[in-house]
Amino acid sequence: MKYVDEFRNPEKAQALQQEITKLSQQIDRHLKIMEVCGGHTHAIFKYGIEEILPDNIELIHGPGCPVCVMPKGRIDDAIALCQLPNIIFTTFGDAMRVPGAKTSLLQAKAQGADIRMVYSPLDSLKIAKENPNKEIVFFGLGFETTAPSTALTILQAAAENITNFSMFSNHVLVIPALQALLENPDLQLDGFIGPGHVSMVIGTEPYEFIAQEYHKPIVISGFEPLDIFQSIWMLLKQIVENRCQVENQYNRLVEPSGNQNALTAMNQVFTVREKFAWRGLGEIPNSGFKIRAEYAQFDAEAKFTIPNLKVADHKACQCGEILKGVLKPWQCKVFGTACTPETPIGTCMVSSEGACAAYYKYGRLSTMAKRDKSGVSPQSLSV
Repeated sequence: MKYVDEFRNPEKAQALQQEITKLSQQIDRHLKIMEVCGGHTHAIFKYGIEEILPDNIELIHGPGCPVCVMPKGRIDDAIALCQLPNIIFTTFGDAMRVPGAKTSLLQAKAQGADIRMVYSPLDSLKIAKENPNKEIVFFGLGFETTAPSTALTILQAAAENITNFSMFSNHVLVIPALQALLENPDLQLDGFIGPGHVSMVIGTEPYEFIAQEYHKPIVISGFEPLDIFQSIWMLLKQIVENRCQVENQYNRLVEPSGNQNALTAMNQVFTVREKFAWRGLGEIPNSGFKIRAEYAQFDAEAKFTIPNLKVADHKACQCGEILKGVLKPWQCKVFGTACTPETPIGTCMVSSEGACAAYYKYGRLSTMAKRDKSGVSPQSLSV
């Protein structure tokens, strides 16, 4: 525990807060900094980081929650898969309660579908070995963080000639999403807190375009409170010094060129889709992984007939605008009333990385009202 405690030291946090305040006083405008990863959003609220930042620094919550960005149609496709005869459908727990057009995977399980929660795609491969007369489908979710484990599982299935295992690929890529955000005229950002887990795989080099082409600073950050404090300080220092660079606060785990073994496995198994639909962001070119033709026997989309549905979001849900950073969760009309973790309408309230879930679990409503820079006050809720 000593190692973790070093990243939660109150004296060091206070010192960083004071330095952030000094730097903010040298900036004569309101700053919007986006933390891309949902893990950062939850850490920011859990440790009360946003509450003690200077008033001219606003944190914007990005689309770094892989379950949240999943469009409703892909959830319905997953439900259609699990309802096929002789199928065992396996998934990470985050996806179980994500609402589709009419139901969720959890409700489909209650209605008789054989859906099992797993902690790793290798768990699905084990289920395939134990059930040779069943077809096992794994719901492949996540950014580049989880894609290597899926790729390595497919390579293992190929090596062992396990023919009753396949994967429904919904892996997405962070760089095209960031580019889509930067091209959005409704969202003017001053810098990014970069995703630590994704960067462990892809490295820091892919983010160079943010500094070079869009002239925005980005700092790759760890997930402990002092990590995030230091990353904000590094960003402000760049802004004060009129620099735009990719900096790596998380250098204890992130290398500039990434994890070559992970990248090799991904490149061997996956190829990039021409486009992929994201909740809130729409179809983004070159933003998702599909399984290469040489591994088609492990591709659920090639192996089974999938409806490939296009389903509109619930009219009252503003999850898409929240994922784009245009709205804060409390500005959604159904936040905390019709939409709660127990009765979610949108994905942002379901996932452990969702912004709405973070606000609902850790949000301090008086602070929300104080820090809301748009003039829209949060609703009166009992959270």
